[in-house]
Amino acid sequence: MTSISESNESFSELPIDGAKNGGRITAMVDICMAAGHHTLKYFRLRNLDVEAKYEQSPVTVADREAEQLARKLITEHFPQDTIHGEEFPEKKGTSSYQWIVDPIDGTKSFVCGVPLYSTLVALEKDGQAIAGAIYIPATGQMVVAANKRGCWYRASDSETWEPSKVSDNQEISKAVFLTSQGDLFRQKGAEAAFQKLEDTCWVSRSWGDGYGYLLVATGRAALMVDASCNAWDVAAMIPILNEAGGCFTDWDGQTSPYGGNGVGTNGKLHRDVLQILQGQGDQIP
Repeated sequence: MTSISESNESFSELPIDGAKNGGRITAMVDICMAAGHHTLKYFRLRNLDVEAKYEQSPVTVADREAEQLARKLITEHFPQDTIHGEEFPEKKGTSSYQWIVDPIDGTKSFVCGVPLYSTLVALEKDGQAIAGAIYIPATGQMVVAANKRGCWYRASDSETWEPSKVSDNQEISKAVFLTSQGDLFRQKGAEAAFQKLEDTCWVSRSWGDGYGYLLVATGRAALMVDASCNAWDVAAMIPILNEAGGCFTDWDGQTSPYGGNGVGTNGKLHRDVLQILQGQGDQIP
């Protein structure tokens, strides 16, 4: 299909789509990039108004407009599909496809002028995630994947796509541990797990949100842990990490974006990380 991104670029060179999905996967990449580009209109704007939602997380006009743009593009091309997003009520569809959109994952980073926020889009069919995209608008990095069609990464909007793979690290003592916000572990009553991960891993950093999962999918970190998250935060991570050779589950080990928390790893360390999160960290050397 013709590109629908604001940049008018085509991503047809990516071998990720399949006729049975009606061009949706190629469109997913374009839509994610279009929404991400829109956020840049407001990035580092000094007088940007920041509101607090009911759970006190921040939201801006950039979040709302970017999601509205994504919804508009999806509806224009696939009017029968369901759309589930962070900022607006679900739009019910009649097809077996559902789009899950997070216009700005890491709004706290965005409002602080930190360029590590992301735009996330996932595509589900019959309740199963079949494709996902992470776009970092301020840097141009993007990783996309579709089931059985691989995971692909490019370092900027002008770079070519390359296959993306997780790291081969099999020792948690040599692992980079990422998270979005450390105090969420305390709120969850999981302070001991957080401390064990920090003590056990080589280094910990809070380069979290979608960017953290991108680092895992591209082999630059071995584990990313969310103590609290919603489906729009992590639905894209299931196909991305699976196709990159890694693994995504909730803390109970279920491959679902609806568990309220999330763990993304290179796969080789997944069992160790789950044991720590489940209070069995004493079994880890």
